[in-house]
Amino acid sequence: MQKFIILFLIAVLIFPLIVSAKAGVGIGTGTIKIDEPLKPGGIYEFPSLGVSNTGDEPADYEMEIAYHSQQPQQRPSKEWFSFSPSLFYLEPKQSQRVVVKLTLPMKTKPGDYFAYLEVHPVVKAGPGATVGIAVATKLYFSVIPANAWQAITYRISSFWTIYSPWTWIVSGIALVAIIIAFLRKNFAFQIGVKKK
Repeated sequence: MQKFIILFLIAVLIFPLIVSAKAGVGIGTGTIKIDEPLKPGGIYEFPSLGVSNTGDEPADYEMEIAYHSQQPQQRPSKEWFSFSPSLFYLEPKQSQRVVVKLTLPMKTKPGDYFAYLEVHPVVKAGPGATVGIAVATKLYFSVIPANAWQAITYRISSFWTIYSPWTWIVSGIALVAIIIAFLRKNFAFQIGVKKK
């Protein structure tokens, strides 16, 4: 009987601790609204998002795109977005900054777009019930019309701006190499010491 009482007390004391463990997630920005119209073929980097583990147990988290079923705006394709990092691990009360990049295809349909930038714990398959929790930032943006030539120009200028100063450095090296090749092909230089 004494063993039964000890097991019962252990179960009563430990079971609430097991049950009270929870996963949680928080995000620092509620809405991102891009006021300047975006251009087809452009590459855009949005303000980074702060994601926090608000629970009391460690968890893996994942970023993805989600939609509202009755939204009047167009839905941007999930392939247009990249997150850095898109999958990450957080201890309780720990935070992570996530960079969001949007790459618009050259044939993007003009108009207003809406999507959720959603983060949620990664649910691992296994026995028992799981509760899915997620939080999201609302993202609004508009795309203006453009022809193919404009889209190519926007893609090049966006790429140039995002990866600057490396674009300038690589272009400078390429230009110097072209000039040297041109001079060597069209001009003969002889450098030497002449004896008297």
